[in-house]
Amino acid sequence: MIKSYFLSSFRFLRKNKLFTGINVFGLAIGTLCCLYILCYVTGHLRYDRHHAEADGIYRVTTSIKLPSSSRDMATASPPIAAAMKQDFGEVKQYTRVIPTLGVNQHLLRYQGNTYYEPQALLTDSTFFDVFSYHFVYGNPKTVFKEPYTMVLRKDVAEKLFGDKDPVGQLVELDNAWEKRPLKVTGVFDESLGASHLEAGMFICINGYSEDIGNNKTWSGNNYTHTYVKLHPQANAAALERKLPAFLERHGGEEMKRGGVSKVLHLQPLTEIHTTAGLAADTGKPVSRTFLYILVLIAVLIQVIACINFMNLSTARAAKRAREVGVRKVIGAGKFSLIAQFLGESFLLSLISVLIAIPLLIALLPYLNQLTQASINIHFLHDYTVWIALAGIVLVTGLAAGSYPAFYLSAFQAVKVLKGNFSNHISAAGVRRSLVVFQFVVSIIMITGIIVIYSQLQYISSKDLGFNKSQQLLFRFPTNEAKDQSEAFAQAVRELPEVKAQSRMTAIPGQFEYNNWGVYLSGGDVAHSIHQLNITADEHFISTFGIKLLSGANFHPGDSGKALINATLARQLGLNIADAPGTRLFTSIGETLEIAGVIQDFNLQSLRENVKPFMLLYARNPQRTGTLMVNVHSTDYPRLLGKMEGLWQQHMKGYPFVYAFMDEQLQRLYQSEETLSRIINAFALIAIFISCLGLFGLAAFNAEQRAKEISIRKVMGASVSGIIQLLSKDFLKLVLASFCLAAPVAWWAMDRWLNQFAYRVDISWWMFATAGLLALIITLATVSLQAMKAAVNSPLKSLRSE
Repeated sequence: MIKSYFLSSFRFLRKNKLFTGINVFGLAIGTLCCLYILCYVTGHLRYDRHHAEADGIYRVTTSIKLPSSSRDMATASPPIAAAMKQDFGEVKQYTRVIPTLGVNQHLLRYQGNTYYEPQALLTDSTFFDVFSYHFVYGNPKTVFKEPYTMVLRKDVAEKLFGDKDPVGQLVELDNAWEKRPLKVTGVFDESLGASHLEAGMFICINGYSEDIGNNKTWSGNNYTHTYVKLHPQANAAALERKLPAFLERHGGEEMKRGGVSKVLHLQPLTEIHTTAGLAADTGKPVSRTFLYILVLIAVLIQVIACINFMNLSTARAAKRAREVGVRKVIGAGKFSLIAQFLGESFLLSLISVLIAIPLLIALLPYLNQLTQASINIHFLHDYTVWIALAGIVLVTGLAAGSYPAFYLSAFQAVKVLKGNFSNHISAAGVRRSLVVFQFVVSIIMITGIIVIYSQLQYISSKDLGFNKSQQLLFRFPTNEAKDQSEAFAQAVRELPEVKAQSRMTAIPGQFEYNNWGVYLSGGDVAHSIHQLNITADEHFISTFGIKLLSGANFHPGDSGKALINATLARQLGLNIADAPGTRLFTSIGETLEIAGVIQDFNLQSLRENVKPFMLLYARNPQRTGTLMVNVHSTDYPRLLGKMEGLWQQHMKGYPFVYAFMDEQLQRLYQSEETLSRIINAFALIAIFISCLGLFGLAAFNAEQRAKEISIRKVMGASVSGIIQLLSKDFLKLVLASFCLAAPVAWWAMDRWLNQFAYRVDISWWMFATAGLLALIITLATVSLQAMKAAVNSPLKSLRSE
């Protein structure tokens, strides 16, 4: 019997090639998308799960409330970790990880080999007691037993040492902090799994930076990433409830004097990578909402493909009605028929998966470029992928085949054999509902494309309050490079393409840790206004084109002066015109004089409102480490060639590295750009699959109404009239879809835009454009079949009448 079912199913599928092709291709494309998104999402969810006792490791984060602002930080003050180990028996071990603040490039030298490594982290000697890494060379238990030691990532070690064992070798580390030899004690790779702690090298704090490791400040200096490993029986929630009293006991008086209120939290290690929004975070966290959106897109695409199967199967029920009737007459039961039709569905689903796998392998480079991921063919070695594939076959087969199976098996044998195979279930109504659902999803996705694109365009074109275009950025990573930099800067200044240039400690868009408080005479530290600040020379505002609202710019030789933005002036209660000359007192014990007030500009992402900001005068601009050059040129290759020649002349021994300011700022919105690319690609796929189903239904509709069309043509109907006749029902469904999709799309996009302090308004034209595109796509798809039916000769359909 099974053989009979298989043969009849195979014959039917082979005979109905269009039906089979649409279903198989649609399911294959849907499965491909579903599988890739599954690999992408699970890859992000697996971050840090490879560490031993990962479920018992937590990062200590800080919520800081100041008189003028508040923020949630991924960091904590330096002494918190050791104090928690001492006070709480639940803490088995702790470690701290400290970014090399303000240092973006580390020059490594070994026997004539030089290499720039941007990712370096300082760690306690207990780092590898908390975290698990696979060591190619060295012993993780002893690598940090001595001071002045470092552990290199495998690819970094290979650039310096080739394939030799580097353990015991001395590498000179040169950066803006210091220049000293460090002993290599280990080499690790990332074969165990990905971590949110992205680093080319880990450097032991012991000896290297005693001042950082021994800092005793509780109210500020929130620059350490603090991790605690708890004993297996410890309760993290109970421990977190003890932290307010712990913080008050150790730092209460100090925080009260500084006007700081802090709350500590325990963040599970396995959730760090999927928790975005914390200031001073390491790595590149992704939003869990973003991952949920991807999963929803994958499910919807697979559902759309299943809908095609259901619609085409029920639409072509007439082709199988007599088969069902005959089988029932000779004794086939309802459940055996259901099993047969579900079997066909599972067979098509299996074929689709077998087609999807090689397609996915072939498209991996494009998809990885789209998502900025690094998924490779090795994903097939993961048993969970095969479990997922089996689940896709079963779920897709059941979802796609259930309704057709129950629909076809419910036919009454006597009525079918008499030519009447109507069923109490309204198949046409179900088909219309499913088509509406498909286009609701498509219209929502098209609206998403339009809104996200509009927001990204708004971000890229918005006036940030300073000139971000044609700005070239140069960094001098070591003290020796800074010593040589003035000659390079002077030579660049003389180029005819250079309009202005400035030296500074940081650039807009870069996270800035300097955020101490300021207050006026008669105030106190507890009520000070915390602000972000950058140290720069007198050319900063002219290089960036920032408007001076009152007062005067810096002059060479100025000392103890500052320019403040309008937001800080307002929060201090100062009139912008009268602010120059006012004395400012700081929470770090210095006194400053306001030289002038500058216009507000967006120092950070447009997700946030303008913050209080202060520009400090650089007493020694040469030591700031960053040079910004404002140029006017249409021939950048020629200009950069000139600059490279000057660099090689004055900066010997240092690679020529530069960046464009606007590109640096655009990186702040990398997650939004990735989401935009993903939505664009998968929306097109969803629309394509929907059109496949629409094409099949239109072909079936034209076939069913062939005699009606022929009679209308004999009676004088025009081709355009017949196309209109066959298209209007589908266009009505798209209009209904638009009415349902518009409010859902508005709600979803409004929620997404709420993360931005500066955003576009959702306008009616966005929905109108999405609806119009859906109408055009539908009309183009249906018209192909309508045109074919309209131009056919009536004799073919009427000769048997």
